[in-house]
Amino acid sequence: MEIRIPESSLVVLIGPSAAGKSTFAHHHFLPSEILSSDAFRLMITNDMSDQSASADAFELLHHALRKRLARNLLTVVDATNLQVEARQELLTIAKEYQVPTVSILFDLPDESVYAQNRLRGEQSLAPHVIRRHMFLLKKTRRILRHERFRYRYQFHSVEEMNQVRVIRTPLRVDRRLERGPFDIIGDTHGCLSELLELLSKLGYQVTQVEQEDRTFYRARHPQERKLLFLGDLVDRGPDSPGVIDLVRDLVNAGIALVVSGNHDQKLVRYLHGKRVELAFGIEQTIEQMKNRSESWKKEALHFLEGLPSHYVLDAGRLVIAHAGLPEQLQGRTGGRVRNFALYGETAKGLDQYGLPIRINWAESYRGDALVLYGHTPVLEPTFYHNTLNIDTGCVFGGKLTALRYPERELVSVPAKETYADPRRPFRTPNEIAPGIDGSLYTRDLLESLRIKSRFHPVVNIRNEQALAAFEEMNRFAIDPRWLIYLPPTMSPSETSSESGYLEHPLDAFRYYQQRGIEQVICEEKHMGSRAIVIVCKTPEVAVSRFRLEQPSSGIIYSRTGRRFFDDEHLEQAMLSRIATAMEKAGFWEQFHTDWACLDCELMPWSAKAQGLLKNQYAAVGAAAEHALQDVVSQLNLAKESGREVDQLLSLYEEKQKQAHLFRSAYRQYCWPVNRLEDYKLAPFHLMATEGKVYDEQNHLWHMQALADICKHDEELLMTTATRIVHLQNEEEVNEAIQWWIKQTEQGGEGMVVKPEQFLVRGEKGLIQPAIKCRGQEYLRIIYGPEYNAPHNLERLRKRGLKKKRSLAVREFALGLESLNRFVEREPLYRVHECVFAILALEAEPIDPRL
Repeated sequence: MEIRIPESSLVVLIGPSAAGKSTFAHHHFLPSEILSSDAFRLMITNDMSDQSASADAFELLHHALRKRLARNLLTVVDATNLQVEARQELLTIAKEYQVPTVSILFDLPDESVYAQNRLRGEQSLAPHVIRRHMFLLKKTRRILRHERFRYRYQFHSVEEMNQVRVIRTPLRVDRRLERGPFDIIGDTHGCLSELLELLSKLGYQVTQVEQEDRTFYRARHPQERKLLFLGDLVDRGPDSPGVIDLVRDLVNAGIALVVSGNHDQKLVRYLHGKRVELAFGIEQTIEQMKNRSESWKKEALHFLEGLPSHYVLDAGRLVIAHAGLPEQLQGRTGGRVRNFALYGETAKGLDQYGLPIRINWAESYRGDALVLYGHTPVLEPTFYHNTLNIDTGCVFGGKLTALRYPERELVSVPAKETYADPRRPFRTPNEIAPGIDGSLYTRDLLESLRIKSRFHPVVNIRNEQALAAFEEMNRFAIDPRWLIYLPPTMSPSETSSESGYLEHPLDAFRYYQQRGIEQVICEEKHMGSRAIVIVCKTPEVAVSRFRLEQPSSGIIYSRTGRRFFDDEHLEQAMLSRIATAMEKAGFWEQFHTDWACLDCELMPWSAKAQGLLKNQYAAVGAAAEHALQDVVSQLNLAKESGREVDQLLSLYEEKQKQAHLFRSAYRQYCWPVNRLEDYKLAPFHLMATEGKVYDEQNHLWHMQALADICKHDEELLMTTATRIVHLQNEEEVNEAIQWWIKQTEQGGEGMVVKPEQFLVRGEKGLIQPAIKCRGQEYLRIIYGPEYNAPHNLERLRKRGLKKKRSLAVREFALGLESLNRFVEREPLYRVHECVFAILALEAEPIDPRL
């Protein structure tokens, strides 16, 4: 005997105590899949036979059942379940979560049950309890067939029970193992000619064979792609029977899958002889079927009524349903699932056209799966909250559209004529404005506190961090449609033991060498402000790709998401220069893109940090020099008068020297900026272009790609000086250290040391993507004029880097995740989850001098 049980279902074991239900359950199911009333009684009272705890035990059991069914997990309820009320409660919960139900009745002979009860020893029940259960079993046997269990099984003997084989079967809607590639086609509505033309455009080779009263079709694709149809094959168009023939043949050949549409189901009701309203196009379909035989109609009926409500494909990453499907109904079966998939969500009443008022279910969709649907025609398909409506109204004179998946490429053919007039006009722009595609809402910011990334398992955001980030985004951030990436913070090297140094290249080299990195790249660290540059090939790209209302050459923003320039004309002029340099370098053609995201340093530092310089550094430097000049002057007078002040004078002369060095240190990073020519931009990462994030390319590739651009506008763009170091080569290591010393002594900030590869994993996950090693004079700005005095250095060497390094890795992973989500055309709120998380992490209480 075989028992077939859906992989996602509720299994209800029914039978008297001592019938072997628990033994059967533990033999065929995982312990985690079994909810036992005895186990819950034991949990509450330490005595599984304490019937006084039954009410509390079942309350907990039902709560656990709801949690499991919400996750679409197979669950077995092991209890007697002999009372009608107990079974109805379980059926109600199953209906709530739209999962199929299975009943297994243990209808064993009385003598078998009594014998097994005696074998239980101290756990055996009193004979009158067994008699009561056997009486209820007889009653259950009569009425169980009338209850709403989708699958029913029954054991009549212990031997039968012991020999059974349980087979788990996927639900019909579960095609997660089908990975594609797919071509998904919207509502066809009898437009056979357009469908054949679209298949040809998609690369399918279709052949036709005429036999008796119908045409038989065969099709293949050279790349073994598969077709998915979104339902509504019939009505309104010129050849609904022909579309049924074509699609049915493709399904039977195994190269297509179809979900049901509401028009298909209406035809099913008609073919069953049920009364239907002869309107909305079915009257044309009936007329077209007049010349078809009764056997053809039976085959068509069998085909159409067997279509599922939806399919879940590609490991759960793709869902197709005629009218769409929210996340909580995906992969489930039941009346509510089918009704939503066929008709969508509607409000009470009718609109001005006499049609149901449709609720935009996609507005609140936040699922991981891309949902493809149709049902309501649109002028142009628009990705919205990870959903896409590809019914473009072919039957109404629009076009027939397909989506290539996973490429996300739209392919269409125009209608040959207008076959029907829509009651609700669709030849107007979509109701969903493209500018708000996937907007991030407050509830997303404050509830999405667990960010999953392909580069780092999970990043958790605490509520207090989220609130700080929300304030930053809400008040200061740029237009969110531009905000596709934020760069990570960067950790300094380990505190150096080298005499007079707080940071030294040897410590950065040692960090990577200890983690198995053999080759690093050293890049000059520019003293400016981190700037993310999104540059468009033409201003129109801002409208077509970034969904802005007005054309723009791009944007330049800071690492906290704020606009870099108050003067928009200056910003656009700089972006135009960058785009021109890219054009001269052949960048747009080489990378097959019309936009790019660059990670850069924008000089001078004073361009963005004017307030910091004026109110903090300059104020400290001026006050120190002014005060110390008077102190030294007075001490010199005291010395001339014969006082013993040599030691004190030496101390304050050193302080005066340090104050002067402090002012010199920050002054070399500042110059007046009144026009575009006063700026310098040093790009060092080509982060992304259309359809591609460059995290697989090494740093040399990045520097070369950007150097090719910089040489076409050297007045504005600066190539970053770099050198490769093989860490096993002592000569190269020493040369890199001398390069750093020379550079910092001449006023440079220092250098950044990175693994040759952009993305490197160690035994414990991602390792530091970059380590900064700053020079002595730059650190004077950060830690104060006298930071390198021996007693101060000793104190500063105790600084801890653990939190800073953890922060750098998490932000690095989130930044790459946000870019990948954007280029993969995920909804904007999914991109912003990562951006928001980076801002939230910046609220970590970490020493800002690091």
